[in-house]
Amino acid sequence: MGRILVGTASWTDRTLLASGWYPREVNTAEQRLAYYASRFPLVEVDSTYYSPPAEQAVLAWRDRTPAEFTFNIKAFSLLTQHPTRPASMYRDLRPAVEEAARGRKNVYLRDLDRAVVDAVWERFVAALRPLHEAGKLGAVLFQFPQWFPISAANKRYILDCRDRCAPIPICVEFRNHTWMRDGNESETLDFLTRHEVPYVCVDMPQGYPSSIPPTLAATGEPAVVRFHGHSEKWQSKNIYERFGYLYSGEEMAGWAEKLRELSGRAATTHALLNNCYRDYAQTNAQQLADLLAADHSVTGS
Repeated sequence: MGRILVGTASWTDRTLLASGWYPREVNTAEQRLAYYASRFPLVEVDSTYYSPPAEQAVLAWRDRTPAEFTFNIKAFSLLTQHPTRPASMYRDLRPAVEEAARGRKNVYLRDLDRAVVDAVWERFVAALRPLHEAGKLGAVLFQFPQWFPISAANKRYILDCRDRCAPIPICVEFRNHTWMRDGNESETLDFLTRHEVPYVCVDMPQGYPSSIPPTLAATGEPAVVRFHGHSEKWQSKNIYERFGYLYSGEEMAGWAEKLRELSGRAATTHALLNNCYRDYAQTNAQQLADLLAADHSVTGS
């Protein structure tokens, strides 16, 4: 059985800061990260989806955490083919991006010249190298949108993402059901296994266009499971309504058994609670870590 690292997606959400999870005296960015890292061995950085990481921020993450701490980094929205605000781009690239946007609020990868795209890729990956070189970067999460269905072209794009990030590992999460519907699940998992790209297993509401079944698979290192909760308001534009779900102890116990089984197929498994509203994610992550604590391969607190 491999190691299981348990953590949450974010440690700075404003509702978390207001929840009282951090002690009153823990009130600076440095103190909060240090406190979080004293409780969990893993965190996912989601702010990098909204704007590329600054080198100084990455260096601070590296220097403010223990040697064995692990970060997963969410890929910048442009690189996962999501709409991206021109203002979130690197300053010197904004004129070209704004021209490509032609007055629209957002720009897409397909709108930009290859030179601009290459520059974004190079800078994004370069900023993460200090974490990778310190042994603190687990994987870059590529969460693809609903309009990214299974196709030969999209498979090639996944491999392009893998190659551009190398030697930094990537992992992929889908929000288009065609990848995992009947008849395609084996094809998808075989493709990812063949190319050693980790599939991100998800627990999320079912019955929606973006729903992916909770299939557990280890197609590369690390194995990754992300918990989005089961909010009845999954289609809300309010992220706290979408992710504001507190798992029950019974649900966490069931997932602990599934994670033990998955960890037998990978050297390392990442379990990330993404039900980020107040301290829900931290509460459930601690519950899950405690449930797994009897197994010495598990690291959760």
